[in-house]
Amino acid sequence: MRENAVLTDLYGSDVALTDPQALARWNALQQAVLAHGAAAPDHLAATLAADPGFGLGHAAKGLFVLLLGRREMIPTARESLDAARAAGSPTAREAAYADALAAWLADTPEQAALLIESVLDTHPGDALAMKLSHGIRFILGQRRAMLDVLDRVRPAYDPKHPAYGYYMGCRAFALEENGAYDCAHAAGMAGLAHSADDAWGLHAVAHVHDMTANAAAGLDWLSGNEAAWAHCNNFRFHVWWHKALMHLDLGQTDAVLALYDTQIRAERTDDYRDISNATSLLMRLELDGVPVGTRWEELADLAERRTGDGCLIFADLHYLLALVGDDRPQAARTLVARIARDAAAAPTDMNRRFANPGTAAAEGLEAFGDGAYATAFARLCAARPAMQDAGGSHAQRDVFERITIDAGLRAGHWGRVRALLDDRTARRGGHEDGFAERRRALIDTLSQTPAALSAE
Repeated sequence: MRENAVLTDLYGSDVALTDPQALARWNALQQAVLAHGAAAPDHLAATLAADPGFGLGHAAKGLFVLLLGRREMIPTARESLDAARAAGSPTAREAAYADALAAWLADTPEQAALLIESVLDTHPGDALAMKLSHGIRFILGQRRAMLDVLDRVRPAYDPKHPAYGYYMGCRAFALEENGAYDCAHAAGMAGLAHSADDAWGLHAVAHVHDMTANAAAGLDWLSGNEAAWAHCNNFRFHVWWHKALMHLDLGQTDAVLALYDTQIRAERTDDYRDISNATSLLMRLELDGVPVGTRWEELADLAERRTGDGCLIFADLHYLLALVGDDRPQAARTLVARIARDAAAAPTDMNRRFANPGTAAAEGLEAFGDGAYATAFARLCAARPAMQDAGGSHAQRDVFERITIDAGLRAGHWGRVRALLDDRTARRGGHEDGFAERRRALIDTLSQTPAALSAE
């Protein structure tokens, strides 16, 4: 076990590294993580190759692996924990990273977040801890906690801090998810101005444009700023997804399909984040009556192989979208049944989310695929109050909101759908997007038919 940390990283924290080259790669790794850079795995591998006994590096690797939300990667995370424990913990800060990894492996990611945040109590400028807290809280759907943590460490991030731009990008996203759209816009702009590769901050501003129904301005914002996300890992597909959403809101469906084929599914990975981009976009198109051809098939093939995963309800619900979209009822039933089993198992942090909103949401999506719209509407409405807990962003979860609304329309529940549209608009600061406008117009038309006069 090493007795003392002898080098200091770019954020001012001591680290148990003795080789300046290893430190340089560790610093590069941290900045790449903040920027969602594709080079991050290479920097981490080089760090651990230079110093295989660097416990903090192994603990960070395990946490990065768990953020992928893939059941088959859990053994790799356990190996990382074993390596971190074997290396020892020369400081309480480094021990907290390993403890956080152990907590997540024990199915308590909320405790993992708290342990990472304990680092920030003594090292508020530790931008890696800040980013990990942000990521874990995000997948847990804890939007208020995201912002609270950032508020707590804000004094440590002045413009001279090497991660100031990335901090502002995280702050922009947390503000947007909490409905502070003007402040979020300003923070995202500040982040990108300070760090030109701050893709998270740029994407936070795209979220603001989505939530304030300003697709034209959103396209202007993203167009010409491609360099801010060109360096990214698969996060770049998500930024292109945002651009596609803006085209969709403006009715430019040919542009949406072109982006789907050339950017969003340029690499046909089975990463749940990439699948969620693709499935939610195809579903939005189909709800608007746009044929998507055979695009569901490759997604459903991937989803069918992941019905037993069960790491994140957010991922499972998007796998289910693929199975519903490609009309695979048996595979859909298999996935819905597995979600129900997890919901009934020991009440871990994730199993509680499978129970609520997972079970009702999954049953609602399955019913929608079967054409049982009254059942779909009832079950999706039951899930709706807890959908925040499924994780993801407002923009990502909006696909489930849209399916709920369209199920209600197809079941003839005009009054209840109007109420849902009103609530959706209120959550967007009173801004009405193209989807809501089109649905209100449809309700006005349908409700004038003789058969509708006696409906709800």
